[in-house]
Amino acid sequence: MTEEDLTGSPHEPGSQWYDHEAGPLVRPYAMTGGRTRPGPAGVRFDLIALVTLDPGAPADDPALGPEHRALADLCRAETQSVAELAAGADLPVGVVRVLLGDLLELGRVTVSRPVPPAQLPDEGILREVIAGLRAL
Repeated sequence: MTEEDLTGSPHEPGSQWYDHEAGPLVRPYAMTGGRTRPGPAGVRFDLIALVTLDPGAPADDPALGPEHRALADLCRAETQSVAELAAGADLPVGVVRVLLGDLLELGRVTVSRPVPPAQLPDEGILREVIAGLRAL
């Protein structure tokens, strides 16, 4: 097998990992080690779940991969939602969920899950509170 067979061009070694329109190509399973679910417990992160970096987390942990560090850096400045982290890191949401599961297991981040609709206060009660505040 020649270099041309592997890359499609004898002049561009490694070009099979680059698409000129899409940019560098790295398969998501390479970033997650082949995993598709976060953590051994199968924790699921909602898109609006808020992720906060643990204040005691080291600034540069060599034990973490580059994608893990990128997510931690995004959370360092302020709390971010899972959707914001995916956009900021330019990674698929599924990959971000797996990587966040790793960070959660290591104790590097905390996650605030959204309140289920069944636990939200009744709309009628909220309207009465607003009416009461206006009466003041």
